[in-house]
Amino acid sequence: MTDNLDLAASAQELADAAPAGSLDRAAAASVAITLATTRDTAQARQTLDGLAPDDVRRAALRLFDRLQDS
Repeated sequence: MTDNLDLAASAQELADAAPAGSLDRAAAASVAITLATTRDTAQARQTLDGLAPDDVRRAALRLFDRLQDS
């Protein structure tokens, strides 16, 4: 099982590789920070559900699901 910090590190790598100012970078950074600062993936998911703006939230949730499935 992968823990939050492992998932956060993966998300941060994606954020670092994405172009500055891009939706992908914003989403990946949001996922990385959320995973690094929550107890478990359930709490991280709940936190990401409240993310704004909508396009960043949707992209972040897609990335979060992808990271969890990998």
